[in-house]
Amino acid sequence: MIIKPVKTEADYRLALKRLEEIFDATIGTEESDEADVLGLLVDEYEKNHYPIEPPDPIEAIKIRMEEMHLKQIDLAEAIGGKSRVSEILNRKRKLTVEMIRNLTTMLNISPRVLISDYKLTL
Repeated sequence: MIIKPVKTEADYRLALKRLEEIFDATIGTEESDEADVLGLLVDEYEKNHYPIEPPDPIEAIKIRMEEMHLKQIDLAEAIGGKSRVSEILNRKRKLTVEMIRNLTTMLNISPRVLISDYKLTL
């Protein structure tokens, strides 16, 4: 097993190719250990070169609603009524601090995500 740091795009592609070859290695084997190390190296390279930005607050809410199989009406109490939910999800109105607190608890979304700025549609 020869493992090198993943510093370039070429290194990254080679690591991915090798990882694909040994991905299903039996746990406890040398190939399994190699896959674990390569996975960490690839992950670190991707974090540095292909960062994924968190979704804006409204997208985060919609994603979480889908995951929890919720409808707009389910957010009415947390946001302040059925029409207010519609205004928020359609980007006609901004979230308030109270809404953010309620949604953080209800949807288990980080307040850091919910306080991010986003554009309204007019």
